[in-house]
Amino acid sequence: MNSPTAPEPSRPVRFDPADVTEGRATMRFAVVIPAFNESASITGVLEALAAQSDTRFRLVIADNASTDDTTAVVTRFAATAPFPIDVVPEPVPGAGTAADTGFRHAIATGATQLARTDADCRPAPDWVATARAYLDGGAEMVCGRSVPRRDEHPSWAERTLYPAAVRLAALYGRYRSAHRSAEFRSPYVLVHGHNLAMSSWLYLSCGGTAREALEEGSEDVTLLNRARRHTDRIVRAEDLVVESSLRRLRAWGPKRTLLWHWDRRWRPATPAEVHIR
Repeated sequence: MNSPTAPEPSRPVRFDPADVTEGRATMRFAVVIPAFNESASITGVLEALAAQSDTRFRLVIADNASTDDTTAVVTRFAATAPFPIDVVPEPVPGAGTAADTGFRHAIATGATQLARTDADCRPAPDWVATARAYLDGGAEMVCGRSVPRRDEHPSWAERTLYPAAVRLAALYGRYRSAHRSAEFRSPYVLVHGHNLAMSSWLYLSCGGTAREALEEGSEDVTLLNRARRHTDRIVRAEDLVVESSLRRLRAWGPKRTLLWHWDRRWRPATPAEVHIR
């Protein structure tokens, strides 16, 4: 399935509540969530988004060929949601592929500011407001902080040691020769695919999220490096917070999970294991 055709790139503008098309506000800010078989967990992120201090956004769910009731759960929630919701199908497997379809759908339908989280995450109540403030303030890409989901009762090691290891890996990435080329206009920063925001202009200019199999590469790092070639306005935002699930870490263990994120130096034996996300 081809992605929706995106409009000509445009710089971000503030949302105007008076901007109405056919009786419905045209949302200039869009939140994109790729989802694969998330019927058991997606209600949590939907409720977290509904509880945002700023609900002036449109939600785009990119359904990545789910075989469960993910779409039905979203459809039921949409009946009373405080924001419009679009469900966009993407049959080709891959979190990056689904995210790209969702982003391009959002842009094609009027979004000039974008944010992404995942179906098993819980954005902080000020997540949208914080992302919007950074983008309105001139940032073109915002890379937020990830913390373990409190409702999964993380252990001390999961709360402290594992995040510390992730930050050390990001420090290595910052000084890695491949990430310090003169072609990059912004420094390398720690990026999480489940907690980022960017302008539609930059998304289109840099080519967007890599449409590749999940086991082939880290689509968030690829997107960051694509963006770094186009702008010097990329920021690491510690106050843009998302609680992320520990399910991959608990399924694979710390060593394998870190090796997975480190250029896929470890990969699961089966596709079913790959798509824990």
